[in-house]
Amino acid sequence: MSCTLTLGRKEPCKDSIGGLKAVYFTDFGDYGTVIETDDEITEMTGTFTAFKYELKGNSSFEQAITSSRENGTTFFDQTLTLTLKKLSKETNKELKLLAYGRPHVAVEDYNGNVFVMGLQHGAEVTGGTVSTGAAMADLSGYTLTLNAQEVKPANFVNAPTAANPFSTVASGSSVQEGTNS
Repeated sequence: MSCTLTLGRKEPCKDSIGGLKAVYFTDFGDYGTVIETDDEITEMTGTFTAFKYELKGNSSFEQAITSSRENGTTFFDQTLTLTLKKLSKETNKELKLLAYGRPHVAVEDYNGNVFVMGLQHGAEVTGGTVSTGAAMADLSGYTLTLNAQEVKPANFVNAPTAANPFSTVASGSSVQEGTNS
């Protein structure tokens, strides 16, 4: 691996916005072989179903870079924080399964970017709450924190579409829309 820098960066236009639009959970290992070109996912050989969770509001994705000169190591600590409104027995069951497993998570932002958290090692649910709220305006729903530690930052997915963020990289795979439960 070369550590030689390859490009600079100009100050970008002020045309991007923050926030997450959706996340897509897939069982660990179902992506199959992932082909990366220039740190972008260009193909997945697996057949999988991604379960879409629509988001609005208090959800975020962050990557912290941890590098140790003494140990010669670098890794990327990926943290996804979700707020899911409205309690339901169906959501309780799915969140239990998420906590038991270590899914891959595709994160879609409001700029049309899709990137994969936990590509090599999966993501772990590390915390969360189920809340009924106290006052009428309080959250009645779930908060969830997922964490992944990877040797590379979350890879962007090549040319996602609004209808299917995996359309160009995974033939034979599907996106399962959520329900309003």
